[in-house]
Amino acid sequence: MPVYTLPDLAYDYGALQPHINGEIMELHHARHHAAYVTGANTVLEKLEEARSAGDFSTVNQLAKNLAFHVSGHVLHSIFWQNLSPHGGDEPTGELKAAIERDFGSFSSFMQLLSNTTNSVQGSGWGVLAYEPVGDRLVVEQVYDHQSNIANASTPLLVIDAWEHAYYLQYRNARPDFVKAVWNIINWEDVARRYADARAKRPQIVAPAP
Repeated sequence: MPVYTLPDLAYDYGALQPHINGEIMELHHARHHAAYVTGANTVLEKLEEARSAGDFSTVNQLAKNLAFHVSGHVLHSIFWQNLSPHGGDEPTGELKAAIERDFGSFSSFMQLLSNTTNSVQGSGWGVLAYEPVGDRLVVEQVYDHQSNIANASTPLLVIDAWEHAYYLQYRNARPDFVKAVWNIINWEDVARRYADARAKRPQIVAPAP
């Protein structure tokens, strides 16, 4: 059975300083992200055991746990690639044009995603996603790892709003962390994800006759 694995980072743990310090990055990647990978593989084993035994009394909770751990793995995998020690500034090309079309301006988009991330209640994420039915960009707010998203939307840029992402450095000042993240956004990665999502756009809604 295929298993999930923890991806390596493309940079050292300390490479994003001073915006995110090395201690946070190491704990975040090697402990928290690794725990989601382990959790996803463990749930898959338990689901296999349930199928083999014909005992489906726990599948409701296992299904929720699978979504939680796999989504945690996916969102963190995107987050690491969304960041770069050489990031920052603004996007260019088609991504910039799409942001200006769908949000009015880059500044307006930046304010929207920042406030969406800052206002997550409890733990979650702020997300720039591609929504294929409308062929447009949307900003979403993910609670924990599972909800409040448009089905079929593809995350392009994610900002972690869980306390483990920032508390050791920024304490309870989440907005300061979010402001710092903008200095290390890897817009080339975000643009690549946008182009890939549009190229693979599924035909979800049947065209009008």
